[in-house]
Amino acid sequence: MPEKCFKSFSAAVLTACVSLLPLTAMAEVRLPKIISDHMALQADAPVAIWGWADPAERVEVRIAGQTQSVKADQTGHWRVTLKPLSATSAPLDLQVKGKSNSLRVNDILVGEVWLASGQSNMEMPFRWAKTKGTFDYQAEMAAANHPSIRIFKVKKTHAKAPQEDVEGQWIVCDPSQVTEEGFSAAGYYFARRLNATLKVPVGLIDSTWGGTRIEEWISTEGFGTQPALARFLSVEAGGEKIDGVKRSELFNAMIAPLTPFSLKGAIWYQGESNATDAVASRDYTDKMRALIGGWRTSFGQTVPFYYVQIAPYLYHVDRPLRVTSPEAAPLIWEAQTDALSIADTGMVVVNDLVDNLFDIHPRNKRDVGERLAGMALARTYGQGAAVFSGPRFKNVSFDAGKAIIGFDDVGSGLVSRDGKPVNWFAIAGADGVYYPGQAEIVGDRIVVSSPNVPVPVAVRFAWDEGAQPNLSNREGFPAWPFRSQRP
Repeated sequence: MPEKCFKSFSAAVLTACVSLLPLTAMAEVRLPKIISDHMALQADAPVAIWGWADPAERVEVRIAGQTQSVKADQTGHWRVTLKPLSATSAPLDLQVKGKSNSLRVNDILVGEVWLASGQSNMEMPFRWAKTKGTFDYQAEMAAANHPSIRIFKVKKTHAKAPQEDVEGQWIVCDPSQVTEEGFSAAGYYFARRLNATLKVPVGLIDSTWGGTRIEEWISTEGFGTQPALARFLSVEAGGEKIDGVKRSELFNAMIAPLTPFSLKGAIWYQGESNATDAVASRDYTDKMRALIGGWRTSFGQTVPFYYVQIAPYLYHVDRPLRVTSPEAAPLIWEAQTDALSIADTGMVVVNDLVDNLFDIHPRNKRDVGERLAGMALARTYGQGAAVFSGPRFKNVSFDAGKAIIGFDDVGSGLVSRDGKPVNWFAIAGADGVYYPGQAEIVGDRIVVSSPNVPVPVAVRFAWDEGAQPNLSNREGFPAWPFRSQRP
């Protein structure tokens, strides 16, 4: 064969072979990244195992004495649902067999699986960029030897349409795997407390992205449940911006691929990016409803959803071009409080955990995670302390120039955390002008007065972005910000 012809023939053969490679790869049965070595499965719940194969290919799945087979559909997708498994720290293996290959997933534990999501305060690991760390991060990392805690970190990405898979891998929680810029510190402390209290394995799926707004995490279906958010459905997900943001693209890329997986619940810490913009903060309670409702629909589970009220931070001082009022953060706080009208939700308040009001990332993530865990233990598992929240506004009456305020969740009594007079209360008369009030604890109530307001009609508490009030219950949980009268 002439050299020229040989080269042409070789090139043609090579091109043909290369073109066949994707088809060959697709012929093998495959699993999503979330189903991989060291994973944790949710106990006492149906176990979904899914993946891809050739259309109509028969796939067999085996685990813990169960065997099921299924035929892939015409698009190559397959899924089986196994009977619930009991919690166990004894490692299990999963075997998946197709017509041309077999897969084995090793070291699987069964226990409690939670999804942690939100922006940077949930994302924040033990240490960031070698310049800032959580409190005692070096000692905490060295002590993070918990082989029955498994963590899956979802790689950051976005998409216009719901995706089928994520990038990431399960790791065993031990000092060799706990990197400085790894997974969520708040999520770790949450998982650690559940693991220590429940005595079962805990899996944590960390799907977080700093600086993101809530609209990016809401599914298209979630938006559709809230008439007040209909404007977001006028454009495609991840397409043209509405209110300065592309909707749903993080849900599509970082949550949707996980939705066949059984969960026990979700924890959430987000809101700072919405607080910095008057438009972004609009309808925040409706956005929480859309987020939670959309996720529950997608996962097919009404999972408990516990979240963190964003921390005090001097937004309008540190970011004056974006935030013009010290009341921007309190409006988000109020919206987050209003979101508790959603069933099976809970909120923890962290206005006592801020070490620097010019830092939007408080370093104390241990108490954040443990407060979330305390709520989950009490409400989801029926264990732990009876009191897991701080005093919350219930009612107010006005008499003889004084505001008398009642609270829920007073626990064993109201106290000033630092022993100083109770602070950050203000009252107003009919003119709507608020003045600092003198407040005192009287039993389970707070009595507030001011010489500038002889006839008060409204009261508010900690209604400022930088408020770090000292009122708490004896159990150590801080009082929630509130205002008794809205415009």
